[in-house]
Amino acid sequence: MSFKRVTESESHYHHLEKMSVAEILTNINKEDKRVAIAVEEKINSIEKLVEDILPRLQNGGRIFYLGAGTSGRLGIVDASECPPTFGVPHGLFIGIIAGGDHAIRKAVEFAEDNPEQGWEDLNEHNLTENDTVIGIAASGTTPYVINALKECNKKKILTACITCNEGSPLAEVSKHPIEIVCGPEFVTGSTRMKAGTAQKLVLNMISTSLMIKFGRVKGNRMIDMQLSNNKLIDRGVKMVMEATGLNENDSFQLLKTHGSVRKAIDHKP
Repeated sequence: MSFKRVTESESHYHHLEKMSVAEILTNINKEDKRVAIAVEEKINSIEKLVEDILPRLQNGGRIFYLGAGTSGRLGIVDASECPPTFGVPHGLFIGIIAGGDHAIRKAVEFAEDNPEQGWEDLNEHNLTENDTVIGIAASGTTPYVINALKECNKKKILTACITCNEGSPLAEVSKHPIEIVCGPEFVTGSTRMKAGTAQKLVLNMISTSLMIKFGRVKGNRMIDMQLSNNKLIDRGVKMVMEATGLNENDSFQLLKTHGSVRKAIDHKP
């Protein structure tokens, strides 16, 4: 199959500058609706990846997200949200972006074009065969990511990718390629739009399903969440009230004493 970057294809819409604001917003929304459908078509691929990661995770493995630009930032967002949401250590999900932390806020020129740097950045974390590396690249052609996954394969580290083109070089070097083809962007080539949304949806699915199966959700509650602000403390109190039948004040005191919803529920008087 010849490789064609759909993400670089010309938009289906023309003369955007002549559209009214309402037309622009309506058409962006019309394109966004295609994303969830494209993700739905790949649930089987996502399932296989999650099933492959889970035993590694239970055996002390970690999940690395590796990307450049928007893709790298999305990985960092998902990784950084797992500890407060599920109460896991910060080193369980690790997001790495081409150009280093400086690139989170400001683009670093040509960082994604260095084929050696991706593996060098990963290698700082002393990877093992229980770890998983997920390359994120809308185009599927990012040298920083592709070469890193090649090196992982040599060392029997589980590899996967999230890309928005079919048959890309990145997919070819991934054990679990997840190819979410959403079609051309509303603004030609602007993969921060549909492609970025698709990647975010898949990342949500991977991390959330893993954490549920890892025992970090009970019923439908985030009972291991970090109580890091008043909103989350209030949420925690309600969880304790629902689980124990205690009143609000007693639930708050129990939560304050034990420091987590799980421990509060387990130590109900």
